[in-house]
Amino acid sequence: MSARVPLVRIQNLSYQYPRATELALREISLVLHRGEFLGIIGPTGAGKTTLCLTLNGIVPQFYGGRFFGHVSVAGLDSIETPIHRLAEHVAVVFQDPETQLVANSVEDEVAFALENLNVPRDEIKRRIPQALALVRLDGAEKKHPSKLSAGEKQRLAIAAALAMHTKVLVLDEPTSQLDPMGSQQVFATLRELKSQLGITIVLASHASEELAESVDRVALLDSGRLIDVDVPGRVFAQVDRLLEHAVRPPQVSHFFHALQTKGLNPPSIPSTFSDATQTYEAMHDRIDVHLPQFEAVESADPRAPALISLRDVAFSYPDGTQALRGVSLDVRQGEYVIIVGQNGAGKTTLLKHLLHLLEPASGQVLLNGRDVRDLTVSEVAQHIGFVSQNPDNQIFTASIEEEVAFAPRNLGLGGAELVERVEGSLHALGLAEVRKRHPLSLPKGDRARVVIAAVLAMQPDTLVLDEPTTGQDYLGARRILEVTRHLHEAGKTVVVVTHHLHLMPGYAQRAVVMGKGVVALDAPIRQALHNTDVLNSTYLTPPQIVSFAQRIESTDNVALPILTTEELAACITSRGDPT
Repeated sequence: MSARVPLVRIQNLSYQYPRATELALREISLVLHRGEFLGIIGPTGAGKTTLCLTLNGIVPQFYGGRFFGHVSVAGLDSIETPIHRLAEHVAVVFQDPETQLVANSVEDEVAFALENLNVPRDEIKRRIPQALALVRLDGAEKKHPSKLSAGEKQRLAIAAALAMHTKVLVLDEPTSQLDPMGSQQVFATLRELKSQLGITIVLASHASEELAESVDRVALLDSGRLIDVDVPGRVFAQVDRLLEHAVRPPQVSHFFHALQTKGLNPPSIPSTFSDATQTYEAMHDRIDVHLPQFEAVESADPRAPALISLRDVAFSYPDGTQALRGVSLDVRQGEYVIIVGQNGAGKTTLLKHLLHLLEPASGQVLLNGRDVRDLTVSEVAQHIGFVSQNPDNQIFTASIEEEVAFAPRNLGLGGAELVERVEGSLHALGLAEVRKRHPLSLPKGDRARVVIAAVLAMQPDTLVLDEPTTGQDYLGARRILEVTRHLHEAGKTVVVVTHHLHLMPGYAQRAVVMGKGVVALDAPIRQALHNTDVLNSTYLTPPQIVSFAQRIESTDNVALPILTTEELAACITSRGDPT
């Protein structure tokens, strides 16, 4: 099967959503070949999702609007061919898995589309375990999808798409809610499908490191325009341009770009870990490695009272899943703590106990020394502001401004104080200019910022965020984390559940690593991110730059407990220069 047979043709494509004032896509032309793997990058609102949805006809057949140009897949016109016929050739995994899960069990979900495409029963039975094993959901066949964690739901949506064996597989941020190893396994699975079955893959993602290792070409979008299409090595080497378009480059690319800025002139700007190793070896004879003094991440005062305490907390769901197994944990006033671990490790269940949304089967949860079972949920909410993993669960008003004002108004605030809180929250999250829009009209990443703004307006003592950077572009994630930094500096306690370990240095002081319902590690963040064995045991991996520093350690026999690209670049000087 030739790798150069055109399968997808996009010619002079422009598109405008109904009632929108701007084009979502502007004069895009692109050809994809059979067996090609294309990665799409760009900031939130760049048009990545819209471009993906043109390939299966949802844009414009479902949404309507103004459509210009031509899109064809396997010779089928995306406007003239019904969506159900295009589905025989194009499988799509959406960013929010809950929008496409319809069945009553995991195995029925994988079978659903196959049954609608009249795949033989024996073939369906063969594909179900294969697809579930690829995404680490084997053993969960009888579970109801609603009982899965958010990350597990996303893996289920991927499994259902993989099982279809279509010519084109389109994925919109498919790994945004997955743990790092889960994300790597999805990319590995996609590479295998491409190699063995010749499937054409289109994947929109912010996961620069994984894209650099996996795709054949990268398309950079911004404001609906196709800025560049090229091989990953060329696209990711242009670090300044990526940052200009709010795209985070791979950490090794950023590191060697920093060395280039220092005048150390690496022979190239690599985009993959293996290329980075070769580049480092090529310049090894003319550089020195040393360990400068790093600014210490201040820990909370150990004498500060324990604001939140868990004492030997255990909890099981009705289906028998043991989510927490004797968890003990203290969060002190003024701390910034991250809670990390694999999908299904018990992180969200733990948060629900803090909020009194669940009660422990055994053990005790204390808030300011009081058992939360003696408090109402609303009393807990006055002290702990919570941002859930799915922002849509916390949105219920008709405008962003009303959403932000709702909770403080219900607490009895009004007049100038209410206006001040709403204005402060809107500006802090970059939402002031869209205040009159309906929250659900925004992309999912922007909807998360609406919920954070609404919680921020309540001015709680503690802010608890469950995966707040999921679906955010680089600037959006930084904007959210800067808000948490300012709150922490103002004396608030911050607890963040996250898979995005590379974003947290500079913000968090302490990391709690969970695995299978227990606390596997509780340590300062610098120590935790270098404990590869514990991280790997919970399906986590250190940030790429930490792994690269460990590679340098083994080569140069020097300890490099770094957390960021900037810290590692500070360790490298030209040979003979004073340190």
